[in-house]
Amino acid sequence: MMVISMINLFLDSVFAHLDLLVWIIAVPLVTATLVILIIQYRKHKQLKREVALLSKVKRNAIEYDLVLKAMKLTVWRIDVPTRTITYESDYRKSKGLPILPPGSDVEAFCNTMVPESKERIAAGMMDLVEGRRDEFHSQYEVLVKGGEKHCWGEMFATVDKRDLDGRPITIVGTSMNIDHQKEIEWALKDARNKAEESDRLKSAFLANMSHEIRTPLNAIVGFSDVLTMVQSEEERNNLIRLIKQNNAHLLRLFDDMVNMSKLEAGSDAVKKERFELNPLLTELANRYTEECKKKGLSLEVETLPEDPRPFTDRRRLREILNQYLDNALKFTSKGTITLGYHFRDGRLRVWVQDTGKGIPAEHCSNQLFESFFKVDEFIPGTGLGLSICRSLAQSLDGTVGVESKEGEGSCFWVEIEVDE
Repeated sequence: MMVISMINLFLDSVFAHLDLLVWIIAVPLVTATLVILIIQYRKHKQLKREVALLSKVKRNAIEYDLVLKAMKLTVWRIDVPTRTITYESDYRKSKGLPILPPGSDVEAFCNTMVPESKERIAAGMMDLVEGRRDEFHSQYEVLVKGGEKHCWGEMFATVDKRDLDGRPITIVGTSMNIDHQKEIEWALKDARNKAEESDRLKSAFLANMSHEIRTPLNAIVGFSDVLTMVQSEEERNNLIRLIKQNNAHLLRLFDDMVNMSKLEAGSDAVKKERFELNPLLTELANRYTEECKKKGLSLEVETLPEDPRPFTDRRRLREILNQYLDNALKFTSKGTITLGYHFRDGRLRVWVQDTGKGIPAEHCSNQLFESFFKVDEFIPGTGLGLSICRSLAQSLDGTVGVESKEGEGSCFWVEIEVDE
């Protein structure tokens, strides 16, 4: 009984202190668990931040490459202490542009340029390296493919890092190919020059046209007023003849203006066809025979037995020969006007030759085919006729020219391809 009482007493003592034991064990365990959970939570957050940062860096890198590709740029860095340049990315479109190996000297970078650009770029880069400026921007011309071709580039550079004294350590820059931009600039400049020249020529043309139109109009109006007061039949007939001549001159002038306007506007399309040349020359000769007889001139046609049958615009070729024949009649007072053709070096040359006063050798040039050109200030010029002839010939991929000797006559020709 005594043993059982002792056991019961022991068990009562153990159970009495059990709650205290549980607290002694549980508190440190719970505390340790909470510390572990907090540490794990912080590690999780840190890991999450690092993952987000890596994703952002990767996304920024992708966006960075995308920008470089879109702008067709190359990125390079210069290590100032060693004066070396290293290319990081190159998305320039043009091939053959010089790419230097990593660690190349900055001078080698400048040596890829033409002398005119090399000096300017070298001075700008030296200012950056020595800290005299923070940024540099310039265009330059590069030699590519062994110096056989030139290519245009544009660069932007800035100081990236400095030491404690403020001296540059790293310079970062970009380069891009601007060949297309330069082509646009040159095209715009050429268009501007042409527009200015066109405006100048238009003003000169209007001034000449005003004079050319006023001259026959004054004659027509003046002779018409005098005509009613003339009693002599002979004088009346002379005045009527002069009025008709000036009417014809004025109509011809307006026809030439219309033709010139059509050529400049491009509204009159070239219509090529194959036709017989001999009948065309005969047709022209028949048209001008009566006018030649009135001036005491003879009109001859020289043809070949075998008709060349050219493939070109018959109407335009006819207009060129019309202009030549009109000028021959205007400047020939005696002798013969000859219309003919021959072959030379696979090309067909059609010509109108006269026995007029001829043209001095110094004027037998392209200048003669300008509008309203005058060899002699005291004799009427060619007006628009020869200028129209040149434009018509050019539209047929042909050329015009003149051979003349002063006092012996002239030979005006047009030469075109004979399309077999």
